[in-house]
Amino acid sequence: MPPHFPYFPHVLQAPHAPLPRQSSAMKIAIVGAGLAGLCAARGLLEAGEGHITVFEHRAGPGLETSFANGALLHPSAVDPWNSPGILRFLLTNLGNERSPVLLRLRALPSLLGWGARFVRESATKRHRAHTLANVSLALRSVQLMQRLRDEGVEYGAAQLGSLAIYREAAALARGQQHARWLQEHGVSSRALSRDEVVAQEPALAPIAGQLAGGLHHTTDESGDAYRFCLALAARLEARGVAFRWGTAVSALHTAGGAVRGLRLAEGGWEPFDAVVLAAAWWSVALAAPLGLRLPVRPAKGYSITLPLPALGQRPCTPLIDNDLHIAVVPVVGGRLRVAGTAEFCGEDRRIDARRIGNLQQALARIYPEMAAHAGRAARQDWTALRPMCADGKPLIGGTRVPGLYLNTGHGQIGWTTGAASGELLAAAVTGQAPPIDAAPFLPARFGL
Repeated sequence: MPPHFPYFPHVLQAPHAPLPRQSSAMKIAIVGAGLAGLCAARGLLEAGEGHITVFEHRAGPGLETSFANGALLHPSAVDPWNSPGILRFLLTNLGNERSPVLLRLRALPSLLGWGARFVRESATKRHRAHTLANVSLALRSVQLMQRLRDEGVEYGAAQLGSLAIYREAAALARGQQHARWLQEHGVSSRALSRDEVVAQEPALAPIAGQLAGGLHHTTDESGDAYRFCLALAARLEARGVAFRWGTAVSALHTAGGAVRGLRLAEGGWEPFDAVVLAAAWWSVALAAPLGLRLPVRPAKGYSITLPLPALGQRPCTPLIDNDLHIAVVPVVGGRLRVAGTAEFCGEDRRIDARRIGNLQQALARIYPEMAAHAGRAARQDWTALRPMCADGKPLIGGTRVPGLYLNTGHGQIGWTTGAASGELLAAAVTGQAPPIDAAPFLPARFGL
């Protein structure tokens, strides 16, 4: 579990905020103060709601799934993980600790029903439709992040795009074909030769001979998600949002077939007109007693964070290695984030040294000098259970239980789509017109 300490205490000093819009009298509770919960609160404030309380069982914001993610906002890579052929891939790699997506046998009982839908949604036509829906959400999110930066929310953002590298010509050709398709839908990129890849990221020069080429995805951005959570929480609090830190929610309180409030682990309950579940994987347990079986399962992800050494050539461009299935991203504070892998292992939250070792070995194949330094540097290892929806798209909107709304199931794209997800959630709560098509993300698609 990550410790509770801000890397950047100064971000807790919120910038001057404009006066909030005229608010309604609706009392709204949000469960979870990670990216999903904080962005939901932001969306509701912008929609005119002014009576918002966020409940978080940890001592501060962004200390669970949002804490040390891959640091990339990547409209170029929002494809659901259940791509065509995923079933064969998982079965072929059962027990393979080096596999980028690993299914552990002990997790199979918990995945049976969910897994059937996961595989069904991997059909080519469905997968492409899900990808395009996620693209629209991601592109809207990038627009909103610019708006937040203009307001003074600081999180070490960089608009350098991302650099996808390929070692094999056939893989590069497939990547270029996919990039051309995405470009038709607003995701900009440019194809790079081997020499152009090194010109874009000179720190790759030692492995230039291994590369076939690359793609520079210019729409992508990067930034520290934890720093963002700290800054946004401070800003929301300055605008009147109430935060209940260290307060666990044990159940949803219902009356007359509708959600009427929250039951707290410390005892008693508090009334609310609407409740938003934005508690990642833990939203599943809270919704279950109401007869709502959320099609969300935990997909365990890993990262390591290293201090950048005083090298002659330090990495500066966020990088995605499509052969090794990892991202290597410079983050604010002179650090390097290495993230990747997915593991279906139930609710096991332990850090597996073998999976951390995979990230170290992958780093050595990309930046050998950095990897040599990593063996001597202080390293922060991290893992979290990302909430993965069966069709690879988040659950955003109202449910068949009056008063209950969802903003969860984002899987690996929570940072990329967080801001727009909060905006869609707010439109669902207030009945306002959403800025993009909300239908692909509605919980109703699963009968919820």
